[in-house]
Amino acid sequence: MAKITFMGAGSSIFCKNVLGDCLMSPALKGCTVALFDIDEQKLRQSEQLLKKLDENLGSQATIMATTDRREALRGANYVINAIAPGAYDPYIIADFEIPQKYGLEQTVADTLGVGGLFRGLRAIPVMLGIARDMEEVCPDALLLNYTNPMCIVSGAVQRASGIRCVGLCHSVQVCAKELLEGLGMPTDGLRWKIGGINHQAWMLELYRNGEDIYPEVRRRAAARTEPHDDMVRYEFMKMFGYYVTESSSHGSEYVPYYHKRNYPELKEQYHLPTNGYKNWGNGKAEYWAQVNAMIHDNTLTHVRSREYASHILEAIETNIPYEINGNVQNTGHLISNLPEDACVEVPCLVDGNGIQPIRFGALPQQCAALNRTNINMQMLTIEAGLTGKREHVYQAAMLDPHTSAELSIGDIVKMCDELLELNKPFLPASMF
Repeated sequence: MAKITFMGAGSSIFCKNVLGDCLMSPALKGCTVALFDIDEQKLRQSEQLLKKLDENLGSQATIMATTDRREALRGANYVINAIAPGAYDPYIIADFEIPQKYGLEQTVADTLGVGGLFRGLRAIPVMLGIARDMEEVCPDALLLNYTNPMCIVSGAVQRASGIRCVGLCHSVQVCAKELLEGLGMPTDGLRWKIGGINHQAWMLELYRNGEDIYPEVRRRAAARTEPHDDMVRYEFMKMFGYYVTESSSHGSEYVPYYHKRNYPELKEQYHLPTNGYKNWGNGKAEYWAQVNAMIHDNTLTHVRSREYASHILEAIETNIPYEINGNVQNTGHLISNLPEDACVEVPCLVDGNGIQPIRFGALPQQCAALNRTNINMQMLTIEAGLTGKREHVYQAAMLDPHTSAELSIGDIVKMCDELLELNKPFLPASMF
């Protein structure tokens, strides 16, 4: 039976969602689930939660939990990663508040920008450690990465390790539905073609029951003049020609157009909150109360989620094909006008042979050009993480679209120096 290892299992609700999907699959019945986290209290809560769910679903899984990473990985067939190095306080707070001192506002700060840069730098050394352990104790396992920044974390592992690795997100699955619901259009019978990079992949085609509905989508979007929460993506569709996968709030911080010191009114105009992070820490008590309630709920059950992980495992175990959009290295120029060593998000066929990326072809030039502005920052962050060279940290920040549009080189260096010092426990000694 398959062994599934979940790294970062202290994130109990996400762990329940992804592994609950697996427990519902007949192809994975009787599997072994190994939970790993460095926080033993949260780890044990997740263990209780999964055991309760397994009992109620009749999945007959063997569920174990350990703070020994190598033991959790030993003999695994699949490794699902959801680690988040660096606590909310002080690290996540600093990802926002130190850039704010220099005039940079962010909405989520986990993918690009200064927040994405330092979140990536914290994650890369841990991920390379996981990959090295996998090479020794489960060299044939497939690593499914959910940790952001997706292209930076997945790309670092793909470049530095022989471990099979795919990055997974759910923005592709919900992209068309969100667009059509906002326009009052039906969401059944859809087919799409999406490719690019994670959180900035482009919906190049959209069909419903065989009919191309993009012309009607564009017409309705242009006619929608009242304020709403998706105005950035509508503007992307108008100016670049295509709808993009990530939300307007999140996607606004990957480009230099919306968070401007000289135009503070843009935040209100486009509905772009930049102080939501202040409330993230306040939800902890409510979150863990919800987890505790689930643990003690004798009727606890599960509805299969939109996440790809269980479908991937099921397709490999049964050799029944399934299609996903995965984040993989652009080997052989899957997207012909993006760099070959970039991490791209493209359709992939999954079956008994594993994950097989599908050649996508060229993006429209304007879409590829915008992607490349993000890829520049991502690749320099990976370079910093792999080489331990401090200058690559500065270069990644200088190439970030938002940061470079607002700050001088001198301020970029000073800001990075502050963040480097704070993040010293996570970073290579060679950076200091």
